[in-house]
Amino acid sequence: MNKAEQYLKAGTRENTRKSYRAAVEHFEVTWGGFLPATGDSIVRYLAEYAEFHALSTLKQRLAALAQWHITQGFPDPTKSPQVRQVLKGIRVLHPAQQKQAAPLQLRHLETAVGWLDAEAGRAIESGDHKTLMRCRRDAALLLIGFWRGFRSDELARLQVEHTQAEAGSRITFYLPYTKGDRQHQGTTFHTPALKRLCPVNAYIDWITVAGLAAGPVFRKIDRWGNLGSDGLNPSSTIELLRTILERAGVPADTYSSHSLRRGFASWAAANGWDIKSLMSYVGWRDMKSALKYVDGSTSFGGLAVEPVVTLSGES
Repeated sequence: MNKAEQYLKAGTRENTRKSYRAAVEHFEVTWGGFLPATGDSIVRYLAEYAEFHALSTLKQRLAALAQWHITQGFPDPTKSPQVRQVLKGIRVLHPAQQKQAAPLQLRHLETAVGWLDAEAGRAIESGDHKTLMRCRRDAALLLIGFWRGFRSDELARLQVEHTQAEAGSRITFYLPYTKGDRQHQGTTFHTPALKRLCPVNAYIDWITVAGLAAGPVFRKIDRWGNLGSDGLNPSSTIELLRTILERAGVPADTYSSHSLRRGFASWAAANGWDIKSLMSYVGWRDMKSALKYVDGSTSFGGLAVEPVVTLSGES
């Protein structure tokens, strides 16, 4: 691979490349389409799968086909008026409510972290280093994921050398790119130390017990207590989160990795954060994205049947 090819490859994320390859293969092999395609063939392809796939899936496949045509020097058939019209028809005839992860409730976060701290205390007394490491990692994952509003892939890409934590003050994270950072300019995130459920202390406790000086912040711990060298797979975050919550006695069926992000957004909205401050803190570029994560019921505050739990004296 020459240098030009290396830079072209680096310009597209690996997950995107994989999904695009799969989409083009589906059009050619599974459906039997021909490339370069015509607007008419794209319309027939969409009509074939409109009843079986979500509109978002169909749009992702269109994006892959569009990229293939552009990179090969052909006109993009996905932009034809017929394709736009059939997408509109699919939206009308097959409306679907967007599924969203339930926001992690602050009381559930507190229960889980309290259980992890108790387990860590018992592990210290018994000299069980493996359990101690797992508890410290899981607590840091929950608290950083919640208070920073990170996505699962962002948690997986955090690096020790790009993280600075000062006890009693704040923690700073740097990510070379995020979903909203299309130009890969890099983003720095700050989170203050808190009086309780503190992400700063949780991070320091974790890297201290794990002896981490560089590399991924969050890693696998095998059954023998060996710490992996690679970061956690983002897709494993859902299972890990649910396992932590279930072991702590918290109902976890409705929670996913996005529950941490939605949980913080709902907590912030309930505690008086305006939408611009929330967008700036979490890193949303448009209001539509931000509003997807905010639980509208929080606007009822103390009149709700179950009042929202807040952290007194914290911001």
